[in-house]
Amino acid sequence: MSIIPQLIANSIIAGAIYTLVALGFNLIFGTTKFFNLAHGVLVPVGGYTAFFFSELLGLNIYLSIVIGIIAAGLLGYLMDKGIYKALRKRKASNMVLLIASLGIFTAIQAIIAILFTSQFQTFSGNVGEQKIYTILGAVITQTQLIILISGILIMFGLAILLNKTLFGKSVKAISDDEEVSKIIGIHTNKIIGYVFFIGSAIAGLAGILVGFDTGLEPTMGMGLLLKGVIASIIGGVGNLYGGVLGAFLLGFVENFGIWKLSGEWKDAIAFMLLIVFLIFRPQGIFKK
Repeated sequence: MSIIPQLIANSIIAGAIYTLVALGFNLIFGTTKFFNLAHGVLVPVGGYTAFFFSELLGLNIYLSIVIGIIAAGLLGYLMDKGIYKALRKRKASNMVLLIASLGIFTAIQAIIAILFTSQFQTFSGNVGEQKIYTILGAVITQTQLIILISGILIMFGLAILLNKTLFGKSVKAISDDEEVSKIIGIHTNKIIGYVFFIGSAIAGLAGILVGFDTGLEPTMGMGLLLKGVIASIIGGVGNLYGGVLGAFLLGFVENFGIWKLSGEWKDAIAFMLLIVFLIFRPQGIFKK
């Protein structure tokens, strides 16, 4: 049996996971213009919150998932209100914001490791019965199918939110020029806070879905953040559709790149793809 259908399926699933991370990251970056490294730690925050309520407290799995998503969103919102807002008020440079976000990432990751240990954790149950499907010779699990559907739905949901609502127009106005947005009466800090909540909630959902698919560990956020950032850069930083295209392109290049190589080459292949884009097309596939 040919391995190509399975490689295609694996590439699509990897692309869907990177999409969830890249969408939230791109949304925040497009509005605030800084690389929020703390976005990565919200992935395990969502996963471990759902794990805590479902596995340790015995709460309904669906309710635990909702709590995990909201917890990640609220933490992202509090990061903005408690730290980033104060730094923006003091006209802090993007480098200062970047270092602050790295500090937040490190602190929260350490807290997760202290609370849940560094041991690998898995969900004992799954959302419904875990089914396995065979599609054109490729095997895909029910969880992976949910990951793919979630990525597509969130992409279209964000597109509608940004293009068809007053909130979306406010986000675009802040992205173009925050000072002018203040002059015309947009409550910029309020809108940015909502953007952090939405982007962080998406990252939390990514952590929960990855937890169901492969399991949880405190350091999982950094790897997914790097892949999400790479997908955002090669697709076009700040461009919603570019991030999605970049995520799936990265997924295909990684999985087909290790077809004849060891799996340890996957990260190296991802960074080689990034370097190629930085040299020959630094603006990415799509401009912002």
